[in-house]
Amino acid sequence: AMRIKHYSYRTERSYLDWVKRFNDYVSNVKKKDVHKVGLASDDVRDFLSYLAITKRVSASTQNQAFNALLFLFRDVLKVELGDLSKTVRAKRGQKLPVVLSPEEVQALFKNVKGLNLLILQLLYGAGLRLTELARLRVKDVDFASDLIFVRGSKGDKDRTTILPQTVKEILKLHLDEVKKLHDKDLAEGHGEVYLPDALERKYPTAPKEWGWQYFFPSSKLSVDPRSGKIRRHHISEKTIQNAVKEGVKKAGIVKQASVHTLRHSFATHLLMNGVNIREIQNLLGHKHLETTMIYTHVIRDMVSVPRSPLDNLYIKNPLQQ
Repeated sequence: AMRIKHYSYRTERSYLDWVKRFNDYVSNVKKKDVHKVGLASDDVRDFLSYLAITKRVSASTQNQAFNALLFLFRDVLKVELGDLSKTVRAKRGQKLPVVLSPEEVQALFKNVKGLNLLILQLLYGAGLRLTELARLRVKDVDFASDLIFVRGSKGDKDRTTILPQTVKEILKLHLDEVKKLHDKDLAEGHGEVYLPDALERKYPTAPKEWGWQYFFPSSKLSVDPRSGKIRRHHISEKTIQNAVKEGVKKAGIVKQASVHTLRHSFATHLLMNGVNIREIQNLLGHKHLETTMIYTHVIRDMVSVPRSPLDNLYIKNPLQQ
């Protein structure tokens, strides 16, 4: 059912894990014989409340569990969930994103080298999510139009974003090396990448075509867990995360910065440079403007910090000088 809807492999694993945990809860905590009495909306409500009260999970984790169970009931069991209004919800207060100053971004880049630097520059310069960068294909980068096409992103939406001029020529040199690697794979009987089922059936030769190759491929071939085929996957997300973590540490940045912090910084710095909020919304791929508006709070705090009354006490009165 998930593959019909083209859910990612990561989502598959996450949903299956939540269904297993739900089943364990119903069987071992509620002591309910599912095979005899089946599952009901009350079980979902109780499980979600259990996550919030006993396990003290975050609101985002509880929502992930809810989405997995909603899919199980609606798309697999063909059962509509009833009223869940009495579910105890994990509380989520407003959180401002962590944003690096332009000087901190420069310090980060000075402490990262080679391919990792190129990747971090593109994350920041184009406002890409981690998975969006990892899954970029060769054909998604339009050097002539200075655009990056982000395909099937969050909410299965496509969008375009900025191709930074600073890294344009370096990206072309990088592609030259990727092409050599792809040609080598082809010569050795490989050179195939993963494509969603519908595309692979419609274009059976596409997985070996140059345009469909990953822009940032893995350094090693691996076995595709779905098909069992030997393929070259995209760069590991963990590799990118480690590059940011190590760069932040070397730069002496004390903020809790992650890969996503570069995306937050992209949006905030555009706002600081006078870019329209609607344009930033489109570049980020946000469905609702309210999601993008959070950066207006960040920029307000960054550029309009009021003077502390303590500081006023120690500023000499010009008339007394």
